[in-house]
Amino acid sequence: MQPAPDEARRDAAEDAQWSRPECQVWTGALLLGTCLLYCARASMPVCAATMSQDFGWNKKEAGVVLSSFFWGYCLTQVVGGHLGDRIGGEKVILLSASAWGFITAATPLLSHLGSAHLAFMTFSRVLTGLLQGVYFPALTSLLSQKVRESERAFTYSTVGAGSQFGTLVTGAVGSLLLDWYGWPSVFYFSGGLTLLWVCYVYRCLLGEKDLILALGVLAQGLPVSRHTKVPWRQLFRKPSVWAAIISQLSAACSFFILLSWLPTFFKETFPGSKGWVFNVVPWLVAIPASLFSGLLSDRLINQGYRTITVRKFMQVMGLGLSSVFALCLGHTSSFCKSVVFASASIGLQTFNHSGISVNIQDLAPSCAGFLFGVANTAGALAGVVGVCLGGYLIETTGSWTSVFNLAAAISSLGLCTFLVLGKAQRVDLSPAHEDL
Repeated sequence: MQPAPDEARRDAAEDAQWSRPECQVWTGALLLGTCLLYCARASMPVCAATMSQDFGWNKKEAGVVLSSFFWGYCLTQVVGGHLGDRIGGEKVILLSASAWGFITAATPLLSHLGSAHLAFMTFSRVLTGLLQGVYFPALTSLLSQKVRESERAFTYSTVGAGSQFGTLVTGAVGSLLLDWYGWPSVFYFSGGLTLLWVCYVYRCLLGEKDLILALGVLAQGLPVSRHTKVPWRQLFRKPSVWAAIISQLSAACSFFILLSWLPTFFKETFPGSKGWVFNVVPWLVAIPASLFSGLLSDRLINQGYRTITVRKFMQVMGLGLSSVFALCLGHTSSFCKSVVFASASIGLQTFNHSGISVNIQDLAPSCAGFLFGVANTAGALAGVVGVCLGGYLIETTGSWTSVFNLAAAISSLGLCTFLVLGKAQRVDLSPAHEDL
């Protein structure tokens, strides 16, 4: 008697999962890749002030260059996730990294092509956003297919910690390079390291045959198999899918609000404070918090707690408790307390890696990249709107409390939705399965 198609697919998926040594090697490589992703992403913000002086940009023109990254970033989330589901997330990541690494390293050269510096720099950032937009959806697809369910939270949170590492590396090393050798050196540094990482992954972790096959599939525009079709209607009829999307949207939006406005809040509220303190300490706290959240999540599941119970607990920490500390920021006049509250809020938000980000893999491991791409696109767009709305509230009310209230309200919306409708039951298969 032959096994049912869905059971055969599940058995094949388990056979394709990484062994423990393979998982450890890939986790380290992807952690470094995420770090370099943020190194390249943060290069322009670090150099923006100096470049504005060199090219004569005003604040509005500098804002155009800085925001142009997100124009491209919002457009390729779904595409990146779908390609990851079709040809393998590791191949999508490698191909995109080779392109964004080259563009980042070549950015200083664009300034010598003509006098239209604003247009060239904006074009460079849009391309970088387009190429980096595929990374996290492809990463989600890869981990959902290759990592055991009981280890996904720790693996994802470990790889996700690379975003804080990358921000710190560019903030520290990039600032020194900027002072010593000028702004082009920052782009050479981040772009060059990315290309070296691509060479390492290509030579040591991926074969030439796999990459050529992936390029051939992209060129032909054909699916690898009939199972790679996304069950659109089946997914979006499920309340648990919408709960995941809304929760991811809320998490991304509140994070972008804090990320964008916290430096200005500290600078205006505590003008005599040291910038390196409030720009570095929260991210130093976030790194161990991200690792701890993944370790705790997997440990609870291995001890017998239901998967959905653990996911919801992580969201209570990542959206609920983090918003409480954000609210506290608007009701203190102490610099030390503000740094503590900001660090706690940013650190606790990393628990989302072990909550909603992994829950998307619980719901639809066969098309997790696509689903994460949809959710992350919504989150990126909501983040842009939230940041603009935060600026409007500051101008209108003259109070920073309104901004932190906004972030808390958005987080509460996502948390309540997930607590009520969130599930860990697979929705990408035809038969009904028991909730985990």
